[in-house]
Amino acid sequence: MPDYELPVGTCREMCPAAERARREKECRLHRFEVAPGLRGDRPRADPQRAVKEYSRPAAGKAQPLPSQLRPPSVLLATVRYLASEVAERADASRTEVATFVADRLRAVRLDLALQRAGDSEAAVVLEAALAVLLAVVARLGPDAARGPADPVLLQAQVQEGFGSLRRCYAQGTGPHPRQSAFQGLFLLYNLGSVEALHEVLQLPAALRSCPALRTALSVDAAFREGNTARLFRLLRTLPFLQSCAVQCHVGHARRRALARLARALSTPKGQTLPLGFMVHLLALDGPEEARDLCQAHGLPLDGQERVVFLRGRYTEKGLPPAGTCEVLVGSKLGGRTLEEVVMAEEEEEEGGDRAKSRA
Repeated sequence: MPDYELPVGTCREMCPAAERARREKECRLHRFEVAPGLRGDRPRADPQRAVKEYSRPAAGKAQPLPSQLRPPSVLLATVRYLASEVAERADASRTEVATFVADRLRAVRLDLALQRAGDSEAAVVLEAALAVLLAVVARLGPDAARGPADPVLLQAQVQEGFGSLRRCYAQGTGPHPRQSAFQGLFLLYNLGSVEALHEVLQLPAALRSCPALRTALSVDAAFREGNTARLFRLLRTLPFLQSCAVQCHVGHARRRALARLARALSTPKGQTLPLGFMVHLLALDGPEEARDLCQAHGLPLDGQERVVFLRGRYTEKGLPPAGTCEVLVGSKLGGRTLEEVVMAEEEEEEGGDRAKSRA
């Protein structure tokens, strides 16, 4: 329909009333959306907690009414709610949180795509949504109680988020104050990808010269070159969101480093290496994680403090151990909330302080 003009959303709630009523009737409310104390046979939706779920657009389906679409300001408030009230929940598994948040953020991106919105305000929503998604995915770990989340689906949604945001950057003139940071996040999430590196190198020189993007390019170079010491030294210095983006590559980088050590040090009688050296080199969370990593690759231990490199013992089975990444990721919030990181409030305050000091 070439003459069709996209509407402007008018829904002022995180979930349209019609959807809340329908899902309430069909008993399809998530427990995060139910009013406290009303979780019996017929749970009731809490308008302050219910968030619009993703529904795939069907061919031939009528375009949604403006009253079913949330404008950018409401979408941003929805992302803030997901970051502050859902992503930080202590009464739910990380798998449950990630699955819920990923679905609701997908609905945020769809609402934005189905209406008219300025490039700048759309970019702010997409940046915040992607930041939350990166954080909740990075926090995932083994979850025997509820089963693992679908990593392929979550990865696809992260890539979808990057695609939406980078298209938004390309279509408008900005300004987009966080573009260099998010272009860097794109490269870090796709570490080692020739296509991702090519796309980043096509960006304007002024953008590539920004510190966040220069750092991401340095990390990518160290990863490609197999420079373990430099790679993990850089990873230690990355801020929280950048660490979340790169976390999916940490296990593979550690495995590659361990394989090189095995080739260099293995002898028929065996050479030993202090586990403390491994902890420092690979930015592990402690000697116990170093022991687990070595044993997962068939390397015997000499007591509790040293690993033995025996020729023919190193093996690789399945995916590398994920690790907890407390040193490389978890510790970097530094007392801030996820909401503050996502909404860039800390950067704004620091920027304001620097401006005042210059004045």
